[in-house]
Amino acid sequence: MTTPMTNKILFTALLFVGLVMPCVADDVTYLTTQQFKDRIFDYTTQAEWQYKGDKPCVIDFYTTWCGPCKRLAPIMEELSQTYCDQVKFYKVDTERERELAGVFRISSIPQVLYIPVGGEPIILKGLYPKENIIEIIDEYLLHKPKDDAKGAK
Repeated sequence: MTTPMTNKILFTALLFVGLVMPCVADDVTYLTTQQFKDRIFDYTTQAEWQYKGDKPCVIDFYTTWCGPCKRLAPIMEELSQTYCDQVKFYKVDTERERELAGVFRISSIPQVLYIPVGGEPIILKGLYPKENIIEIIDEYLLHKPKDDAKGAK
């Protein structure tokens, strides 16, 4: 049985959590080829790029044995928390999802696909510094002017 005091404590705790953790993010989501077709773009039925999402997204193409991929992973995890209410973060294991890796002609890793809402995606090869990734997200995906871009630094 709840009492007015119990309700007040619960309300205060929820308020505190809401203020301290304004955004609880999903971690980076692992995509299969079918999930990519369902959530991002179905290249088997559409000839022209048309992103299905309602938020921009970042897709990290990687393998488990790749050193630069391992260094990129914690950066992507951190950024998924920073941009949790604005950008979706995904990972694709190129050894498991060979079809999808072939569609994007992934020949070296890591490669990161940046997909804005209502625009064309770009793919960048190699390991970029966190600051550069933030700049790409802020300017290309979120369309923040360079002076206003305030990502995680």
